[in-house]
Amino acid sequence: MSESEASGMSVFGSREAAVLVPVRNLASQPEIMFTERPDHLSKHAGEISFPGGTPEAGDGALLKTALRETREEVDLTEGQIEVIGALAPVGTFVTSFRIQPFVGLVASDAEPVPNPAEVARILSFDLEQLVAGYGMRRLVRRGVPVRTPTFEVDRHLIWGATARILTDLLRRMKAL
Repeated sequence: MSESEASGMSVFGSREAAVLVPVRNLASQPEIMFTERPDHLSKHAGEISFPGGTPEAGDGALLKTALRETREEVDLTEGQIEVIGALAPVGTFVTSFRIQPFVGLVASDAEPVPNPAEVARILSFDLEQLVAGYGMRRLVRRGVPVRTPTFEVDRHLIWGATARILTDLLRRMKAL
């Protein structure tokens, strides 16, 4: 869907954010790239996410936010990414974010490099791994039980907004 279609969708969240869902090898064996956040961060420490964040002055559209954050976090530039569309926005209840995801094809010769201030490491999983690791699980977060989509791959747990975004993408790709 287009950015304007996605931005018009109603979803819970009063604070804007944007992420890029980086995809490699779409034509052959698609892989999706994630970041693992460092344990020393005060927010979302150790969690697996997509590159992204909140808008800064000068970003303009949320797509620019997603691309700027991707450059800052994993050193991929706009010239190395072909944005192919937007997914439905996802809201977070605890932090009240309205996250706008964009899907981008990463050039085959692009080599992401983690920014150690924001990213502990870069993870890539192919569709087969992600689909095999999918499940609805009951997690307890801040003392509250939540039934949510999750993906467990190589001892990494993808949950929360990242898992909901990934579920939407995989369903659109008819992989789930």
